[in-house]
Amino acid sequence: MENVIEFLERRGFVDNTTSEELKKLAEKPFKGYIGFDPTADSLHIGHLVGIVGLAWLEKFGHTPVALLGGATGKIGDPSGKNHERPLLTREVLEQNVLGIRRQLENCLKTPVVLNNDDWLGSFSLIDFLRDVGKHFRVGPMMGKESVRSRFESEEGISFTEFSYQLLQGYDFYHLFEKEGVSVQMGGSDQWGNITAGIEFTRKITGKANYGLTFPLLTRSDGAKFGKSEQGAIWLDPKKTSPYQFYQYLVRVADGDVVQLLRMLTFIDLEEIEAYDKSITSGSFTPNIAQKRLAEEVTRFVHGEEGLRVALKVTEAAAPGSKATLDPKVLEEIAKDMPNTSMAIRDIVDQNYVDVAAQAGLSASKGEIVRLIKNGGAYLNNEKVEDQALLIESKHIIGGKYILLGAGKKKKILIKIEKELA
Repeated sequence: MENVIEFLERRGFVDNTTSEELKKLAEKPFKGYIGFDPTADSLHIGHLVGIVGLAWLEKFGHTPVALLGGATGKIGDPSGKNHERPLLTREVLEQNVLGIRRQLENCLKTPVVLNNDDWLGSFSLIDFLRDVGKHFRVGPMMGKESVRSRFESEEGISFTEFSYQLLQGYDFYHLFEKEGVSVQMGGSDQWGNITAGIEFTRKITGKANYGLTFPLLTRSDGAKFGKSEQGAIWLDPKKTSPYQFYQYLVRVADGDVVQLLRMLTFIDLEEIEAYDKSITSGSFTPNIAQKRLAEEVTRFVHGEEGLRVALKVTEAAAPGSKATLDPKVLEEIAKDMPNTSMAIRDIVDQNYVDVAAQAGLSASKGEIVRLIKNGGAYLNNEKVEDQALLIESKHIIGGKYILLGAGKKKKILIKIEKELA
């Protein structure tokens, strides 16, 4: 029977492993971990590769361990960063840890969730330097890509960040000795930190543990995956609604969708390869693979209810949609769509261009006029063809809402207030 490492290799999930012995280890149940530093109160879509990796361990009968960096988050990992991270207060870190813990427990069925502040937080400086620091050599540490790139940068690297790999290296040793964790996984930028832990464990115990890295997700145009015009695509529905989350995925380029299906979903490879062939040959139905991707990933992160709301909002917001825009539908989807409030006096008998500009549909009235000329302006999903259109009482749905649209992508729901302070 194929083991989880071989399976992940076939999906293109594995960038590198520290030893071929890892495949032999995977023939029996093992514990594998990924670390998540609480730099924010939510993970973002780029973290999903790691979460999906832990889920695959779970599906193959292994134990997924998620390590929250309550201690390392106080330092900040220099990997992949051009500048030093700002230091966070203890209170902020604690809130971030709680938020990330909830997300991990929501996505995984039976994760072991640990916090490295439970052991690193009790170390004195002298004890750490004596018991841990003496086993690390500065030469190899300087050779790590995460350190070298920062060392050669204009800003350089602080001693605080330079020490980060000692902390992560000790984490791996601690989890190996105290929790029986034999594998660490992480993005390709974590290779140096992972191997530091393996080397430290070997020096202290004489035993072997293992590492696996997966590719960092980037778009075919070279941009970082998971960023939008509004910023990061968060897993927290309060920061990025299920609708916005779904819309980001349904719009990915044809050149990116197959890789994302492999890395972020549990869809069979045969189905993914069929999408790949149809895209390559040009015989595919437009957006069909993207819709499959968006549905699967939204369901994984936000559950069936989150997906249902995302699909309902998508249907209601589509230009020319025949979906009924009744007040109950709009009230339900208001929290999942960009929205604003305006006084009724600023809506009724006012020019569409003025209202749309005030609501922020586009940057200027001139852009909105061009939208109308190009057939891209909408009011309640109906195309606006007259620049002089006045919004009337009949346009207000249930006396509460109007929906503005710019092309197929941008929608703004206006909530009507009779009086605004």
